[in-house]
Amino acid sequence: MVLLENDSFLTELTKLFQKGKASGSVQITMKRYDGRTKPKPRKGNVAEPSEYKCLIRATLGNKKISTVVSQKDVNRFQMAYANLLKGNMDGLKKKDKKTAKKTKSKATQ
Repeated sequence: MVLLENDSFLTELTKLFQKGKASGSVQITMKRYDGRTKPKPRKGNVAEPSEYKCLIRATLGNKKISTVVSQKDVNRFQMAYANLLKGNMDGLKKKDKKTAKKTKSKATQ
């Protein structure tokens, strides 16, 4: 797993999407991150972090990249990330409207 800066993560993610068109799908996960690298103990008081962050991971095959986005950078990162996703989601299949209408009419009967 390679931890990258936000801008270089987006660059590498673009490269993963390009590779993924020919050889598979890119998996992206996001979760809250408090900065700890070790699990918290079951018992005892553990101080809450002053700032939560967002950990984002992307994988394609055995290539894995990740980044940590702080609260102050979320808006800027989210805009760039959304534009990247819009530009690379061209392999999705369109929904067949005929079958959707048939299932709706059967559900109402």
